[in-house]
Amino acid sequence: MRLVEPFVMTYTLNSGIKGSIALSNKQIQDWMESYRIGSKFVTSVGKEYFGLNPELVADFKVHNEFSEQREHLSVNQITTNKENEQLKNAYSQYETLIQVECKCGESYVAKSTFKRSKWGCRSCGEIVFLDRNKGQVNTVEGKAWYMTNRYFVERN
Repeated sequence: MRLVEPFVMTYTLNSGIKGSIALSNKQIQDWMESYRIGSKFVTSVGKEYFGLNPELVADFKVHNEFSEQREHLSVNQITTNKENEQLKNAYSQYETLIQVECKCGESYVAKSTFKRSKWGCRSCGEIVFLDRNKGQVNTVEGKAWYMTNRYFVERN
């Protein structure tokens, strides 16, 4: 006969705080029911009581014997420099240049994996928007999409 092993439940609160607790199969079922209907979950773990409000839980995961094994059996593939270069070239084919001009005075060219309608200034963090009317502009690195927040940009 197999002994009842506790499962580890890892949860994340809406505030971003993470926690873990060991629960039995019955306690896990009770928690799932509480989470489903939105009622507060209270249980005893050893000699302590544990309570959790499902309304404050952003997500949770129950780890079992198999999830732990998957972590240990995962294989890291070793790639050669040639393979890395091939991957880099394949991804760089689809890179788009973006000319950013921000009201903070920052002006630079950035690379993006795809055409975007907004971007964040690397200096001040303000959002800059794609100026579709201006289209692509010539830069030192080549043609780039023009993005700015120095004036109002139509955001269709």
